Amino acid sequence: MSQRVKTSIVLLVSLIYTSVAFSQSHYKVRTIVIDAGHGGRKPGARGAISYEKDIALEVALKLGKKFEEDMPGVKVLYTRKKDVDVDFYKRAEIANDAKADIFISIHCNSMPDHRVITGYSKKRGKKVPIYKSSKNTSTRGTETFVAGMHRINEQDVAIRENADIKLEKNYKQNYDGYDPGDPETFIILSLFKNKFRDKSMELAKLIQHNYSKVDHRLSRGIKEQGILILQRCGMPAVLTEIGFISNPEEERYMNSAKGQAEIVHSIFNAVKTYKKENELN
Repeated sequence: MSQRVKTSIVLLVSLIYTSVAFSQSHYKVRTIVIDAGHGGRKPGARGAISYEKDIALEVALKLGKKFEEDMPGVKVLYTRKKDVDVDFYKRAEIANDAKADIFISIHCNSMPDHRVITGYSKKRGKKVPIYKSSKNTSTRGTETFVAGMHRINEQDVAIRENADIKLEKNYKQNYDGYDPGDPETFIILSLFKNKFRDKSMELAKLIQHNYSKVDHRLSRGIKEQGILILQRCGMPAVLTEIGFISNPEEERYMNSAKGQAEIVHSIFNAVKTYKKENELN
């Protein structure tokens, strides 16, 4: 048995133990970890006027302040409070070490450029297409992810969100040989599926409901993906994509005070409802 598989089994046993405690105790939401995606030398997606890392941090700090003011009985922790690079495994470690009850990761979505044919040239008597890069600026909406194993044709989001791992020192040692560019390594992540999937889905649905019904934004739904940071969290965990930074209108919305306030209220009220429905007296 390889060392990577052995380590994965140890983590699985740990998660099972934690999930049993979750089901047997008088559950209350006491600690929430808010994760501002990317940071430092990992800017994430780039829009016309901003970077994902900066929007994520602004929203994360405002969300944390909302919890501190309106839910004073809950402890709020952050994976980062300024523009710094925090390794993926450390983000999950912060939540696990704090025995957090909820983990919320804030991100912006983006559509990649696509090539279009703008004309043709001749090379050695053959017609050769001339390509130009074209930005996809029309795709919009919100979506929220929970840990899960996705189908082969749904790997794009997981690969994109996990790609920052390669910028970390000793990433193969820190992630037990995990290679974010190798689809086969997603098999290892299947060991990390745990008891918290249903609770993560419940929270994700509440968040998406508020985005669409309260803020009147397009919902792209709730999706399960092999996103490493979610797989390593031993508690209900979601990664919410608050809009497309590649869409100029949504980028302006996410940078505006009004837009950020609406996003914060949608996530806060989702947690408030989740807390009320799940706490045992």
